[in-house]
Amino acid sequence: MTTPSFAELDALPTEVLRERAFAKAREHHDVKFYWSVLQHLPDADEAASLDGAPNSIGPTVDEAVALFRELDGRDLGEQEPLLRAAFIDYLGRQ
Repeated sequence: MTTPSFAELDALPTEVLRERAFAKAREHHDVKFYWSVLQHLPDADEAASLDGAPNSIGPTVDEAVALFRELDGRDLGEQEPLLRAAFIDYLGRQ
C-alpha cells in the first residue's frame, strides 16, 4: 500500500480525511492520535480544566468521549483547518 501524496489528501473533504485518519488510528490502536485531535476541539478547554483530583477521572473520561462524539458529522468551525492539517499529516505517514 502506498502512502497518498499531500495533493491527493488535500483534495479530499475534511469528513473523508477524518474517517480515514480515525480508521488508521483504530487499526494501529493509536490513542495518542485521538488524544491530540481531542485537544484541538473547541470544547477541549472545559475537559482540561478539571482539577485533577482522583475522583475527577470519571468526568475527564466522560468529557473526552463527548468531545470525540462531537467530531462525527459536526461543523468544526475555526478548528477545521488545524484538524484537517492533522488528519493529512497523520495519513501521510507510513
